[in-house]
Amino acid sequence: MTHVAPIGLHYPWPDAPAEGEALQVAPGILWMRLPLPMALDHVNVYALDDGDSWSIVDTGFHTRRSVALWETLLAGPLQGRPVGRVILTHHHPDHVGMAGWLMERFGAELVTSRTAWLMARMLILDVEERPSQQALDFWRSAGMDPEILAAREAARPFNFADTCAPLPVGYTRLRQGDTLHAGGRDWDVHIGNGHAPEHLTLWSREGDLVIAGDQIISSISPNLGVYPTEPDADPVGDWLEACTRLAALATPRHLVLSGHKLPFTGLPIRMRQLAENHTGALARLETHLQTPHTAAECFAPLFKRKIDEGTYGFALVEAVAHLNHLHQAGRISRTRRADGAWLWQSGG
Repeated sequence: MTHVAPIGLHYPWPDAPAEGEALQVAPGILWMRLPLPMALDHVNVYALDDGDSWSIVDTGFHTRRSVALWETLLAGPLQGRPVGRVILTHHHPDHVGMAGWLMERFGAELVTSRTAWLMARMLILDVEERPSQQALDFWRSAGMDPEILAAREAARPFNFADTCAPLPVGYTRLRQGDTLHAGGRDWDVHIGNGHAPEHLTLWSREGDLVIAGDQIISSISPNLGVYPTEPDADPVGDWLEACTRLAALATPRHLVLSGHKLPFTGLPIRMRQLAENHTGALARLETHLQTPHTAAECFAPLFKRKIDEGTYGFALVEAVAHLNHLHQAGRISRTRRADGAWLWQSGG
């Protein structure tokens, strides 16, 4: 994820809730935070008060620590009431990981977009002991560092099942234009894209709240990545389209409840920043490609921080995403190098 300056935003709560605790951010809406064992070390989850039960938005990784924290939350801030629904904003494991556990525990309903459900269930079931040939070919085509490639080739890949409880069959679909009643409010469903396909965002009819998942975050821009499953995907194009569409809904009074970082106001400004972050990166990348480069040689114009081994994978898939966007717009060309890597160059 790319850091951008959150100029003009306001944070009503300077600090996140402590582990096992909750903050009320609006009547009937609680904000909780779960830890993640990575550089982005937390995920925000929300509980919407439905009277005799709760609707939970996103869930954190499935780990022993998360199970213990959920037990604490259920007995404490959630007052021992059951979870009636789990609402997933998108399919990534830090959001879906505990969904199956909550469903099994309470017989809870799962509510999400069709693509999010399909992706989550497929990836949780798809356990690989070694990288697929498609993954190896994709990494070579991106010009992955030979030492990193050799290490990955010999290692067991990350699997969703490592951090996600099994996801039962059956869900309730939300799509663009639907309305959801939860937490004593009616929410309009608007679908985002780019970071994850068919990413749910929920906009309160009262015009004061947005549950945004990772589509809109205050101080980081979500990773827009291309993966071996769809090597010619254009998530940057999907992202820019969603930014334009969602920006038309934004007002200064909206309080945005995101999947990471702090709740904030200043949404119209943030929507402009989120789009400009990538249009600026595309312009810098196009200039960089006056000399041919592989995707792995394009980190400098895209990222304003050092890329280390822990962030290399995210940087590589995001570099490919920006290259694909420029290529499909006819702004750059590509040729195969003898080792299978694509060399990208400005000039169509």
